[in-house]
Amino acid sequence: MNHGTQRPAVPDPARLANVQALCALDEPYAHGAEADALFVAAMNEIIAWHAERNDFYQRLLERRGPAGGRVHSIEDCIALPGIHANFFKTHEIRSIDEDAVALHLTSSGTTGQKSQMFFDAWSIGAGQAMVERIFGHYGWITDAPANYLLFNYEPLADWKVGTSWTSNSLTRFAPINDLRYALRRTGSGGHEFDIFGAIRTLQEYAEAGLPVRIFGFPAFVNATLERMQALGLPTLSLAPGSMTFFGGGWKGQADKAIPKSELQARIEAQLGIDNALIRDGFGSVEHSVPYIECARHRFHVPVWSRVVIRDVATLQPLPAGEPGFLNFISAYVTSAPSHSVIMGDLAAWHPASACGCGLDAPWFDLLGRAGQGKNRSCAVAAAELLKGNAA
Repeated sequence: MNHGTQRPAVPDPARLANVQALCALDEPYAHGAEADALFVAAMNEIIAWHAERNDFYQRLLERRGPAGGRVHSIEDCIALPGIHANFFKTHEIRSIDEDAVALHLTSSGTTGQKSQMFFDAWSIGAGQAMVERIFGHYGWITDAPANYLLFNYEPLADWKVGTSWTSNSLTRFAPINDLRYALRRTGSGGHEFDIFGAIRTLQEYAEAGLPVRIFGFPAFVNATLERMQALGLPTLSLAPGSMTFFGGGWKGQADKAIPKSELQARIEAQLGIDNALIRDGFGSVEHSVPYIECARHRFHVPVWSRVVIRDVATLQPLPAGEPGFLNFISAYVTSAPSHSVIMGDLAAWHPASACGCGLDAPWFDLLGRAGQGKNRSCAVAAAELLKGNAA
């Protein structure tokens, strides 16, 4: 079976040759001088690409960009003007014609502010290839069939929510024997959390004996396990090779969030999944490079991006261990100028040596959100569905 994503081609191979070469790197965590040089070259190509095709970015670059609009080092890349993720919630910014849009994703549920991100075929394909290489790195691509329980939205017609699209795209790495959703369609354009359906599915999957892949929001998995415990249901033993992969966070249920280690212990105890296969993923529609935990549960930075932590007052880069705004820098999205995005998330970065898992790549800790205010995310919208399922 072919699990692989067909390697896409950049829109202009002559002008984006280094962008193509950067995204073609097969080892996802091979940082070093050679990779840095290629990253800088790719950044120059993507800067020029957007400056020529996007009036907003051209003005931003003229006012706050480097001399001549070019970077010469990773430090120069860090100094590039960043765009806050919230900007994409109030503006539709594209560097491509409308007929080149292959995918339109939003970052929230059915109400509230939504980031509107537009992707061409190259940007979609390159991001999917990155996920594929990381899953391959960890040995999660297999020909053995699996049962899937997605704690995410059951798709509606023309469904654009980014986390739902991501969860569905991850099912290509092991053949689907059976697939079910925990956030079910209501028939009136909305969703409900089917907690008893999720419990029944887990029980059936445990009896079936195939590996189970559980993707989606951790808050719903935690609520399901709590309900099983409250009902006095016996623990389950899912087949070896079963895994969880979370994304979307707890944002709207921060008061109910439990430490990551506690959730991991609960999953191990009640579902029998090995701790090393209980992983988190982090990303956003504004920045599509995947950040996936190592076996020690640290978010290492892939070779296709760089991560900077910025002081919340001055936006100056911070040293290791200091908390600040999370700034993602990448050099591959051609559809919108999202190559330096400042998130609303607080984080701290650490050198590779501070992990010990063997990956030679820096990593970051997520520390929470800075002043959510009225801003919503897909996790916030989804968390509202939990209110009607309180124990």
